[in-house]
Amino acid sequence: MTKLKLTASLALFTLALACNKGEFLDKTATTDLDERAVFSDSARTMEFLTGIYADIAYSFNPFRFGNGGGLESASDEAEGGGSNSSNGYTQWAVGSINSNSFSVGDAWNTSYANIRRTNIFFKNLPGSPLTGNLKKNTKAEARFLRAWYYFNLVKHYGGVPLVGDTIYTGETPIRVERRSFQDCISYIISELDTAIPDLLPVQFSNNYGRITEGAARALKARVLLYAASPLFNGGQVATAEPLRSVTGYVAADPDRWRLAAEAAKEVIDMNLYKLNEDNNTAPGYGFYKLFTLRKNDEHILQGMRNKNRELEAWWLPPSRNGGDGAKPTKELVDAFPMKNGKPITDNTSGYNAANPYIDRDPRFNYSIIHNESMIWLNGGPKQPVYTYVGVPQDAIYTGTSTGYYINKMLQDDVVSNNFTETERCFPLIRYAEVLLNYAEALNEWQGPEPDVYAAVEAIRKRAGLNPFTLPANLSKEQMREVIRAERRVELAFEEHRFWDVRRWKIAPQTDNKTMHGTEITRNGSTYTYQTINVRPHVFRDAMYLWPLPQSELSKSPELLQNPGW
Repeated sequence: MTKLKLTASLALFTLALACNKGEFLDKTATTDLDERAVFSDSARTMEFLTGIYADIAYSFNPFRFGNGGGLESASDEAEGGGSNSSNGYTQWAVGSINSNSFSVGDAWNTSYANIRRTNIFFKNLPGSPLTGNLKKNTKAEARFLRAWYYFNLVKHYGGVPLVGDTIYTGETPIRVERRSFQDCISYIISELDTAIPDLLPVQFSNNYGRITEGAARALKARVLLYAASPLFNGGQVATAEPLRSVTGYVAADPDRWRLAAEAAKEVIDMNLYKLNEDNNTAPGYGFYKLFTLRKNDEHILQGMRNKNRELEAWWLPPSRNGGDGAKPTKELVDAFPMKNGKPITDNTSGYNAANPYIDRDPRFNYSIIHNESMIWLNGGPKQPVYTYVGVPQDAIYTGTSTGYYINKMLQDDVVSNNFTETERCFPLIRYAEVLLNYAEALNEWQGPEPDVYAAVEAIRKRAGLNPFTLPANLSKEQMREVIRAERRVELAFEEHRFWDVRRWKIAPQTDNKTMHGTEITRNGSTYTYQTINVRPHVFRDAMYLWPLPQSELSKSPELLQNPGW
């Protein structure tokens, strides 16, 4: 196979892009600062590292596709705002996505841009004026970030080209074949293992938001969990080479669950993190409060934000000056159990279809705004939101397409047109996820032993469920469903659902059907609830992985496209 010049997504990048994100394929921007000027100054060297941090939350971003839509709207969690056929999340929802769609390349372009930044940092760090310990710490941080961006590539596309420490230029001929899935996972784990000894073990007040040992260990646990999951552990869509080894491990190995469980246990055994629990103020109040705090003992990795009210501006109802953001589906609403922990489909749960929002899991009200939710009005105090047919602003068909609004991560005294702001950061990895990762991996490896129960029940206890304990003597299959149900409500709107249903290979059941909402009509003091169709979703097997951008394939024919694209 002939050598070709590196694609623009790996080649056309300069120092200026560390702080200025223009069109990725634009020609090189000019700057007054060359590498020597940047890395001869300690402050500028640290600013360059900060530039690598800047995109860390791009995949999590609830506005990833614009108009208040992210991956939650591309799954069964929500209907996106500003919905039309050209929106990226709409294309994923209805199955019209293709390799020419504008949205399929953001992971490729953003990740490789930051991998290149990291390699520039590595090249110049030895000659910088940073002290010895700071050089060691910052190199480990950058190594983590490179592993982070590579994992984002892998979860989107499968195996991808690995470029090592090389800094390619537009004049450098290279080969850009995709490496096997196994090679990519091994490389990411090796990068994390190399970084861990040189990272700070805890976050100090003047370093908050920087990568720590705990973040590296937690990412390692997540990577190994994905690698052990059915989609990649011998169950990939591609049945023949050369794509089979690129899209997953060639053969299944249940021992991969052991590796994932052990990695998660290492995070737990650091004894540095804990669930933000407060059931005294109100049941589940700690779950609400943690998302409003810049610093807490549950966040392991954060996408740092300035003081803001950005989520309030998109997710609150129009009466609270919210925008056209994503709206929860009835599918997600119905996934929240009752406060006794039983699913609403259980005849003994106490669920009342004529009064569906009472006595629910406390996380329900902290995650979902529904008819008669008490929400802060500008100037205060809290007043009910009404979504029944005909009410001004917030009603079904007027303000919301599903009958619901998102409340997750919002601060209850912040509205979009007020002066109040929140210190909220984006929760990229938190301890609750580590516990659920551990429970899942350990259950798949050894079954529902006591440590599995303990991890899941800790989540349920913090949620304010009463009782929070699980039934005894669950089978592995029953515990698997319990863990998946807990992940769905505990981690809602945090980027997990889109990927979970893929790695579990259940997307044909969750995403290939019509999504629903709730129409409420009022007659005097009586409400009537009717399920309505919102949008048919389409899922086909090709959508387990993203297509490589057609623009990249055109530049480098040796790149293999994913199955079905």
